[in-house]
Amino acid sequence: MSKTKLTVNSNGSLKIEGDFEIVDSQGNTYGLEGRTTLGICRCGMSGNKPFCDGSHRNNFDHEAKAFDLPPMKKL
Repeated sequence: MSKTKLTVNSNGSLKIEGDFEIVDSQGNTYGLEGRTTLGICRCGMSGNKPFCDGSHRNNFDHEAKAFDLPPMKKL
């Protein structure tokens, strides 16, 4: 099985590709109808949340640039 890939798009959605399932806060699975690629809203403006519908256009500004997180804290 290949890895699931999550891409943070500049000024837009989170693109998810691969073998995945998406569940709501109650653990119910969304019916993805066989999709292996889709966009997840991160601007909060989509009328189809949690999925992206393009509502962010010209209203969301974030330049996606990868960086390293600090080391995890040890308890």
